[in-house]
Amino acid sequence: MISYEQSKKILKKAKIKIRDEIINSVNSLNRLVSSNVYSSINYPTSDNAAFDGYAINSKDTNLIKKNSQKQFKIIGSIAAGSKPLKKKIKKFDAVEIMTGGIIPKGFDTIIPIEQINFNPNKTNKKYILIDKKIKKNNHIRFAGSDFKKGEVILKKNTIIQPNHILTFKTLGIKKIKVKKKINILFFSTGNEITNKDDIPNWKVRNSNSHYIKNLNENFLYNFENGGILKDDHQSIFKREIKKMLNNKTDIIVTSGAVSAGKYDYIPSIVKTFKLSDYFKSVAIRPGKPILFAKIKSKQKAIFGLPGNPMSSAACFRFFVIPYIANTLGLSIERPVRGILKNSFIKKKNFTRFAKSKLSTTKNGKIEIQILKGQESFRVKSFINSNIWALLPSGKSKFKKGDIVDCFFPNHLNQNLI
Repeated sequence: MISYEQSKKILKKAKIKIRDEIINSVNSLNRLVSSNVYSSINYPTSDNAAFDGYAINSKDTNLIKKNSQKQFKIIGSIAAGSKPLKKKIKKFDAVEIMTGGIIPKGFDTIIPIEQINFNPNKTNKKYILIDKKIKKNNHIRFAGSDFKKGEVILKKNTIIQPNHILTFKTLGIKKIKVKKKINILFFSTGNEITNKDDIPNWKVRNSNSHYIKNLNENFLYNFENGGILKDDHQSIFKREIKKMLNNKTDIIVTSGAVSAGKYDYIPSIVKTFKLSDYFKSVAIRPGKPILFAKIKSKQKAIFGLPGNPMSSAACFRFFVIPYIANTLGLSIERPVRGILKNSFIKKKNFTRFAKSKLSTTKNGKIEIQILKGQESFRVKSFINSNIWALLPSGKSKFKKGDIVDCFFPNHLNQNLI
């Protein structure tokens, strides 16, 4: 048995290689950018109005004397989306302009509609009346003031979020280079596992596969359900590993049959293959029997998770997900740190993944409550939790007020903080 820290070092070294692909930017949600994304245009593309109002040449107002006013002739109207005005601009001309309208050459400032007086009147607008000097560049969105051509929009190894897609569409970016999603083939194991809902009390519903399947959009992988391996399916499992060596599957993940019982055949089958990296059993709870193997000379890996629901969920979150993140090139996930609301005791030499509840105080401080019911078969505490507390080895007693590291169960921390 190795420590959790030792297992992390092995997983970091044993990452597999994943290629890039180019996809439509509108379909890139939750994908990982594999190279910097640059703007191909200035944005805004032209100087445009930030307010509904009238565009004038500010120099014309320099001639307005105190306690007098000057008429500016209205020569047209420009809406957002209209072609630029091509009329020749004369002194004391003005043009009505809506927010987003392109400002014609010869005009350099906008007077908001609320500040305008008309001649003869508002319903018969021929002139606007100005009685003071107007500053240049009022209420103008300048070309390139938001993004300049060649500027980095999104840095390499960023997970694409909806606000990024909005920016891509705004700037006309059609294609994005991303890392391919990792392909996971998942197997549940054991004669007791069934996909039926109505079952006798000696059967167990297949919940682990559904949990891991429904995490896939948040964790950058494609999920394929390989089905249930029965207690005598050793040859089938071995055949599936052989098939993986030559198909699109990157990682096989199993749930159950990984400990030391009569029908726990996953480790013995895995070890019949040539492996470059391997560990079996880690000083953690829940999930001690976990297995990892990387196939020698192949960009393929295998994870054997324990079968109990919480062991499977914890091991997937703290072993498989970090492995995927490292393989794709994501930075190391930083923990959320919170103040412990209650005391907790664990085995000193084990790392503990504890089902917990994150809340915030009126002052915005993060508090963590470790929930009752930490056994690996209990799901009530899992449904009431919203975060995993990671309690490291080397310490057995955690007191109220201690600072603890935490990780969200359904998202990478960097997606949310």
